[in-house]
Amino acid sequence: MLVTLHYDYVPDVLTRRTAFRDAHLALIREWHAQGKLRSAGAYDPPTDGALFVFDVASPAEVESFVARDPYARNGIVTGKRIRPWTVVVGG
Repeated sequence: MLVTLHYDYVPDVLTRRTAFRDAHLALIREWHAQGKLRSAGAYDPPTDGALFVFDVASPAEVESFVARDPYARNGIVTGKRIRPWTVVVGG
Protein backbone atom coordinates (compact mmCIF):
# COMPACT_ATOMS: atom_id res chain seq x y z
CA MET A 1 0.00 0.00 0.00
CA LEU A 2 1.33 3.43 -0.91
CA VAL A 3 0.81 6.09 1.73
CA THR A 4 1.80 9.74 1.55
CA LEU A 5 2.91 11.92 4.42
CA HIS A 6 2.86 15.68 4.10
CA TYR A 7 4.60 17.81 6.72
CA ASP A 8 3.99 21.48 7.45
CA TYR A 9 6.99 23.19 9.02
CA VAL A 10 7.61 26.15 11.31
CA PRO A 11 8.38 29.36 9.37
CA ASP A 12 12.03 29.32 10.53
CA VAL A 13 12.59 25.65 9.64
CA LEU A 14 15.95 26.30 8.00
CA THR A 15 17.35 27.60 11.28
CA ARG A 16 15.54 25.34 13.73
CA ARG A 17 16.14 22.06 11.93
CA THR A 18 19.95 22.24 12.17
CA ALA A 19 20.27 20.43 15.50
CA PHE A 20 17.99 17.59 14.35
CA ARG A 21 18.83 17.28 10.65
CA ASP A 22 21.37 14.44 10.84
CA ALA A 23 19.04 12.28 12.95
CA HIS A 24 16.07 13.10 10.69
CA LEU A 25 18.04 12.09 7.58
CA ALA A 26 19.30 8.92 9.29
CA LEU A 27 15.70 7.87 9.98
CA ILE A 28 14.77 8.55 6.35
CA ARG A 29 17.72 6.48 5.13
CA GLU A 30 16.83 3.65 7.51
CA TRP A 31 13.26 3.43 6.22
CA HIS A 32 14.44 3.69 2.62
CA ALA A 33 16.97 0.88 3.13
CA GLN A 34 14.16 -1.29 4.55
CA GLY A 35 12.08 -0.65 1.43
CA LYS A 36 9.37 1.16 3.39
CA LEU A 37 10.09 4.67 2.07
CA ARG A 38 10.19 5.23 -1.68
CA SER A 39 10.78 8.97 -1.85
CA ALA A 40 11.13 11.90 0.51
CA GLY A 41 12.02 15.54 0.22
CA ALA A 42 11.23 19.11 1.07
CA TYR A 43 9.38 21.42 -1.26
CA ASP A 44 11.11 24.42 -2.78
CA PRO A 45 11.25 26.51 -0.69
CA PRO A 46 11.55 24.15 2.33
CA THR A 47 9.31 26.45 4.34
CA ASP A 48 6.42 25.02 2.26
CA GLY A 49 6.87 21.62 3.94
CA ALA A 50 7.83 18.15 2.76
CA LEU A 51 6.37 15.08 1.07
CA PHE A 52 7.13 11.41 1.75
CA VAL A 53 5.87 8.37 -0.18
CA PHE A 54 5.81 5.14 1.83
CA ASP A 55 5.25 1.54 0.71
CA VAL A 56 3.85 -0.04 3.87
CA ALA A 57 1.16 -2.44 5.08
CA SER A 58 -0.94 0.32 6.67
CA PRO A 59 -0.99 4.03 7.53
CA ALA A 60 -0.22 3.03 11.13
CA GLU A 61 3.37 2.36 10.05
CA VAL A 62 3.66 5.94 8.85
CA GLU A 63 2.41 7.11 12.25
CA SER A 64 5.28 5.15 13.81
CA PHE A 65 7.73 6.94 11.49
CA VAL A 66 6.35 10.31 12.61
CA ALA A 67 6.58 9.28 16.27
CA ARG A 68 10.32 8.58 15.80
CA ASP A 69 11.11 11.58 13.60
CA PRO A 70 13.26 14.18 15.39
CA TYR A 71 11.58 16.96 13.40
CA ALA A 72 8.14 15.94 14.65
CA ARG A 73 9.38 15.28 18.19
CA ASN A 74 11.08 18.67 18.49
CA GLY A 75 8.46 21.06 17.15
CA ILE A 76 9.76 21.53 13.59
CA VAL A 77 6.60 19.90 12.22
CA THR A 78 3.46 21.96 12.84
CA GLY A 79 1.05 19.73 10.94
CA LYS A 80 0.92 16.41 9.14
CA ARG A 81 -1.40 14.61 6.78
CA ILE A 82 -1.21 10.85 6.22
CA ARG A 83 -3.18 9.52 3.27
CA PRO A 84 -3.42 6.20 1.43
CA TRP A 85 -2.57 6.89 -2.20
CA THR A 86 -4.18 5.09 -5.11
CA VAL A 87 -1.77 5.32 -8.03
CA VAL A 88 -3.22 4.97 -11.53
CA VAL A 89 0.06 5.24 -13.45
CA GLY A 90 3.67 4.83 -12.38
CA GLY A 91 4.35 4.23 -8.76
